[in-house]
This record gives sequence, C-alpha cells and structure tokens, in this order.
Amino acid sequence: MTHLIGPDFIGIQAEDLGAAKAFYNGRLGMPVMEGPPDAVVFDSKPIPFAVRKPLPGFDATTAHPGAGIALWFACTDAEALHNELLAEGVPVLYAPKDGPFGKYFAFRDPFGYAITAHTA
Repeated sequence: MTHLIGPDFIGIQAEDLGAAKAFYNGRLGMPVMEGPPDAVVFDSKPIPFAVRKPLPGFDATTAHPGAGIALWFACTDAEALHNELLAEGVPVLYAPKDGPFGKYFAFRDPFGYAITAHTA
C-alpha cells in the first residue's frame, strides 16, 4: 500500500523574499541553495525549508499566519539563540525550557510565523 513517509519539505509564504533571506540566512545562518525565482530555498537539514511568494488567495494581513502549524528548527544552542534574538528585539513567544527534543523556545519571524528552535 502506498503511504506517507514523513516531512520532506517545509515552505511558508511571504511577500518580501529579500527580508526572508536576510532573516533566515543573514541572521539565523541557514545556507541558501538554488531554487525557483519566486522563492528563497534554504539548505536546511534534514529537511529543506523555503519562503515563497504567496499563492493566490493568501492573506498576508492575517495577524499570525500559520496558526496551528508547528515549525521546529534544530539549532546549536537554543539558550544562546534566544538571548541573541531577544537582545535584537525579535518577538519571543516563550523563554527556553526543557522539552521532548531538548531545550527549546519560540519566536515570531518577520512575517508573523511562530518558529520553535531547539538545541540539536
């Protein structure tokens, strides 16, 4: 029987691809890989991540796009990243705490998405 294997790609939508590249690559250090012209694709491991131009019907004025979706990213040190983002004024949703995948916390990206980072 054909079945799902598991997540293989994650993408979110945003109007400003330059801001997406600046935040996810410039600030968070995710390497950029070649992708289509309407997206910035990051060579994240184990699953590629992208920010693409919105599809028809996407409402960028929504207060918090992606509500109900969990986007977790592994990082080298969740506590240190939390402190750096907080010092830079990035909205932090909750402080680091221990969880099923190690120390984790959540913040909002420039487009309103809630992103959870955990120490790998």
